Amino acid sequence: MDPERPDSPTEPKDPTDPDVDDGMDDDAAWDLRERRETPTERLDRNWADLLQELRVSQTGVQLLTGLLLTVPFQSRFAELSTNQRVIYLVTTSLSVIATGVLIAPVMLHRVLFRLHARRPLVQASQRFAIAGLATLGLAVVGVVGLIFDVVLGAVAGLVAGLAALALLGVLWGVVPAVVRRRFHEG
Repeated sequence: MDPERPDSPTEPKDPTDPDVDDGMDDDAAWDLRERRETPTERLDRNWADLLQELRVSQTGVQLLTGLLLTVPFQSRFAELSTNQRVIYLVTTSLSVIATGVLIAPVMLHRVLFRLHARRPLVQASQRFAIAGLATLGLAVVGVVGLIFDVVLGAVAGLVAGLAALALLGVLWGVVPAVVRRRFHEG
């Protein structure tokens, strides 16, 4: 094993060896024991899982960004109030940021390609995915708030935006945190 590249190919360890998890975190040791999965295989699986998740979110954020970028060219855009235009610009900015952050793992993969650097790729991409989804959530809140504001007024826009924020906060934040905590408590 190359010490400079801790995720480089290694000889498979014997999962029945009591010292098999020396230096491994509990998750990696479990994967080795239960799945007979080497650290490199684990990183490859984690990367494949992450890519699938990113594909779903990238499609959504690209559609949202594309639609937002066309709004100023619609005839009714001129009727928006200053506050509505500010909400639109902030929302569009958040959507563009989310697009960049969610696509960043692709560029990182290109830069690290063939360098046997799967571990930093997976770790950085995990952070990009979380940051991108959080930013996408804020963009969705902005879109919902703006639509309700334009159609029903500022109060409805505020209520709808807060409702969307609460919904996404629960589904994307609270529920995963509770499930993770309960899993660890066992």
